[in-house]
Amino acid sequence: MQPDLAANTAENAVLTKATLRAADLLDITARMLASIIGVSEATVSRMRRQEFLLERGTKPFELAVLFVRLFRSLDAIVGGDETVARAWLKNANTAFDGTPLEKIVTISGLVDVIAYLDSRRALV
Repeated sequence: MQPDLAANTAENAVLTKATLRAADLLDITARMLASIIGVSEATVSRMRRQEFLLERGTKPFELAVLFVRLFRSLDAIVGGDETVARAWLKNANTAFDGTPLEKIVTISGLVDVIAYLDSRRALV
C-alpha cells in the first residue's frame, strides 16, 4: 500500500469510527445519523460492520467532520455528561425554534448548531 493511500485509509477509518461513537454517545439512531451525514441507513449499518468507510473529499465525510465537531463542542460544554448532551439535543430550544436534533439534519442547521455551541463554549 502506498504511504498516501495508507494515510487516507487510516484517516477514513478514524473519522468513520468517531462518527459512530459520537452518534452512540448522543443516542442518535442509524436513521437519524444517515440523514445528518447524507448516506442511506444501510450505509450506516455497513459502517458499523466496518464494510464501509467515509472517504475524504466526499460530502458525507465533510458532514461527518462537522457532526464530530458538534459532538466535541457539546461534550466540552456539558463536561462529558452524555445524559445532559442527549437531553440538550432532544429538547426544544428557542434559539432554533425547535430541537437541535431536528436542525442538524440539514447542512445549514448543522452549521447553525455548531456556531451556537461554539459561541457558548467561548463563555465557559
